[in-house]
Amino acid sequence: MSQITPEVVAAHSITPDEYQRIIAILGREPNLTELGIFSVMWSEHCSYKSSRVHLKKLPTRSKLVVCGPGENAGILNIGPDAEGHNWCIAYKIESHNHPSFIEPFQGAATGVGGILRDIFTMGARPIAVMDALRFGSLDDVENGVRNRHILEGVVSGIAHYGNCFGVPTVGGETVFEPSYAGNPLVNVFALGVFREDQIFYGKAAGIGNPVIYVGAKTGRDGIHGATMASGEFTEDSMQKRPNVQVGDPFMEKLLLEACLEAMQTGAIAGIQDMGAAGLTCSTCEMGSRAGTGIEIDLACVPQRETGMTPYEIMLSESQERMLLVAYKGRENEVLDVFKKWGLDARIVGEVKDDGMMRVKNHGEVVAEIPSRPLADEAPLYNRPFTKPLRNVPMEAPAFASADLNADLLGLAGSMDLCDKRWIWEQYDYTVRTNTVQGPGGDAAIVRVKENGTSIAMSLDGNGRYTFLDPREGAKLMVAECCRNLACVGAQPIGATNNLNFGNPERPEIMAQLVEAIEGMADACTFFETPITGGNVSLYNETLGDPIFPSPVLGIVGLMKTEMPTRISFLNADRAIYLVGGIGAADEVRMGGTQYAKQIVKELWGLPPALDMEFEKRVHTVVRTVVAGGLAESAHDLSDGGLAWGLAESTFGNGIGAEIELDSELRPELLLFHEGPSRVLISTADGAALERIAAEHGVPVLKIGSTAENKLVIRNRGAVLIETPVRALRERWATALEALLHDDVRV
Repeated sequence: MSQITPEVVAAHSITPDEYQRIIAILGREPNLTELGIFSVMWSEHCSYKSSRVHLKKLPTRSKLVVCGPGENAGILNIGPDAEGHNWCIAYKIESHNHPSFIEPFQGAATGVGGILRDIFTMGARPIAVMDALRFGSLDDVENGVRNRHILEGVVSGIAHYGNCFGVPTVGGETVFEPSYAGNPLVNVFALGVFREDQIFYGKAAGIGNPVIYVGAKTGRDGIHGATMASGEFTEDSMQKRPNVQVGDPFMEKLLLEACLEAMQTGAIAGIQDMGAAGLTCSTCEMGSRAGTGIEIDLACVPQRETGMTPYEIMLSESQERMLLVAYKGRENEVLDVFKKWGLDARIVGEVKDDGMMRVKNHGEVVAEIPSRPLADEAPLYNRPFTKPLRNVPMEAPAFASADLNADLLGLAGSMDLCDKRWIWEQYDYTVRTNTVQGPGGDAAIVRVKENGTSIAMSLDGNGRYTFLDPREGAKLMVAECCRNLACVGAQPIGATNNLNFGNPERPEIMAQLVEAIEGMADACTFFETPITGGNVSLYNETLGDPIFPSPVLGIVGLMKTEMPTRISFLNADRAIYLVGGIGAADEVRMGGTQYAKQIVKELWGLPPALDMEFEKRVHTVVRTVVAGGLAESAHDLSDGGLAWGLAESTFGNGIGAEIELDSELRPELLLFHEGPSRVLISTADGAALERIAAEHGVPVLKIGSTAENKLVIRNRGAVLIETPVRALRERWATALEALLHDDVRV
């Protein structure tokens, strides 16, 4: 009697139709190990079966793209060194959302470990990490304690892994919304550098070449982790701790050095990390990419637990493991390197010419599956979609400020806008001495010593905007990332994305995903930032309650290596300009703003309107001014609008501002609307800035000057804001720790 019953199939998240497809591929019924292998490789987490048809809409090519989607990381050419060797960056973003809810510390830590392996498996040395974090509200009466526990665990996990491994965590963003209370988001970006002639790919090339397992021993942790990450959270989700891997950053550091040294021998034909689906994904994907097969014997796999079954070994997601293909006759060169570093390295099989993933256990075949259908021909669903989920009004509630000073102070103490120093001071953001600008700037910057250039990085997303209008929200995200890079003088050259959404089987959720992808595609094409890879994380729901649609984008840019222009005012008596203008009354929208969230405490309407052509001209002006050394400070206006952008510019050096505006907008709208395409610049050479802006047809307004100790904002002579910088900064600097440690909840 077959052990594969309909109940067993369903328990593996395989549909009846998918099961029939498996039978057709094999020409027979699968055994349990084979069913487990299909279940992880055809899971949403590994196969992107609900999103692949739409991901094809994204731009993926440019003259700088060396490697686009399909490999472990995207690669861009960043120019030659003094000897004429081209240097490249490898970069990517990945999610570890579900594991970080179940076990925050290890979930986040192993998310960092996984993305680092994606980078160095290409041959690149990681030099930067960033993270985009989403949590439930810390002052939530019902869930506040749990939300604080998750935040503290996630931050500790990121800090532990990155600090121990020795890679700087140079920036990111942290946002709090009720929709993330049951489903936090942990998206981790990593970037590495290498020479173009030292790139390695995850291909099992060369018939007869030995296949070598290296790194940590295999255990039972992480079994069915990919399947767990492909479903909604239910009442039983907290019982899934065995699906969360356990990381060892010190082991990964050894693995990094050993892999890079082994690559230098010239004895490696291909290499792949064991990420989601572990040994299963590395064997079938390497074979599929090369059009070859791989045969392995599990008896040769180093194991740290006794009695492990073939099913458990193949599905384990134990961390810090890699699979290599060495050139036949040179395997000892590879083995010797890993022995030197004290790591397990065992020949477990060889490359075959039949296109099969064949798994033996002590010589007995326990699984035999064609690699390509398993790795690259998972079911593809063009799921139905209607209109994006939207359950808030279009019309604004009546609101008027009783005290604009109090409103600004309220924003300063809000979870989204307050100082995140408590988080980023736990990270070592200067290790390896490449960090030019770390956390707290509009963009992080690391230098590439080898070719004398620097890489700027921005990570952004706005779930409120995307919820109100997925297409426009995604466009605004791309524009803000590029604007952040312009503020440090960098030219955007490429992007990676993480698409965090709810259950795609719900047409209104699928509509959010489709429209966000299409909006992102339009904007990335326009701003010339091809997407070279990324991650899709679906089923981010708990008990049927979805998160806000939360795409996150990381954009990288090139710039000269020099002292960066910072967001803080540097000197008193400098002219302050608003590049891009105030914003017309008929263009101002408040529904998705921080003011609406924190002060009005409502969500309505549409996100700000974006004119991409105008936005791009603003970038050109700002980049030219900053790169030319004309700006003493530069800061884009986004969350919190003009008043908050001015406030943030006063915090670094205590230099305030005297601002005089001339606008017909209501005070709340004038101060706090979040219209895009606007940048604050302080300068000692206003004439040069005005000349550059005029050349590109971009309006600039001289709105005031820097001053000592206070922030004053007037409109047509009426004082709207008047506050000492110190009081505002004190509220901003202490709010997060107060929320974390105060047990009194409102």
